Amino acid sequence: MIRPLLRLFRPRLALLNGVAATSGYLLHPDRMAAPALAATFIGVALLAAGGSAINQVLEHDLDSLMERTKQRPLPNGDLTIGTATGIGAAVILAGLLLLGARGGTLPPVIGLAALAWYLGVYTPLKRRTPFALAIGAVCGALPPVIGWCLAGGGPTDYRIMLLAGLLYLWQIPHFWFLQRRHQEEYRRAGIPLFGPHGRGGGLAGFSRLWILALITAAALLPAFGIIERHTAFWYAAFPLPLMVMSLLRFDSFLFSYLNLFPLMVTLILFAQK
Repeated sequence: MIRPLLRLFRPRLALLNGVAATSGYLLHPDRMAAPALAATFIGVALLAAGGSAINQVLEHDLDSLMERTKQRPLPNGDLTIGTATGIGAAVILAGLLLLGARGGTLPPVIGLAALAWYLGVYTPLKRRTPFALAIGAVCGALPPVIGWCLAGGGPTDYRIMLLAGLLYLWQIPHFWFLQRRHQEEYRRAGIPLFGPHGRGGGLAGFSRLWILALITAAALLPAFGIIERHTAFWYAAFPLPLMVMSLLRFDSFLFSYLNLFPLMVTLILFAQK
């Protein structure tokens, strides 16, 4: 039973969302409290895990058509739709209650809004338009806002808006590379793809332009004092490889590096505490 649940929850993605939420909590200038930090990480990771379960319920027909996803618990018959729905809803409820217990009303409301956007907007749009990713990335930018609000900040503060914007920009090339790896499977499943890739498999100009926007957004954090002077040197070591790998078209290395980018930003913010 453990293995089907792991495939249902996609723990790597859930933990990445928890890390992103933690970055928002650490960004807040108040003193860090370990219980609240743990609640931020675990609560958002639970929301992401439960959202993954419900997403697989909604997309079980598509999952059965792709080699990458046909071993998930619904296509291969390990779980029924009803069981997966119940488990997903229970995990989401646990995440909302944990966030509410530590942060009041606002963090779980934002978390619920992110899930509604992910499941109610992005998931159905994936079947209809190649631009679904740009719309759906909004929900992926909300975890740091949840962490910031749980720490006591307001959701419209410019500091958290800059960090959330950075996470928004990061998601687009990250998922472009994922789609590129499995593009034939996506096409067979009837999912429209947006292809910014040029000849020879390298990054086309549009994709490199997006990477440049990500690097520029990353540079805004120290420019606005969000990354402090004593850690700015180490922080600068993170976005610079993005530019080098993009210009040299080291696509495989760039994908792996993009996977680590939110964790790197979070570690810098933790070091500042």
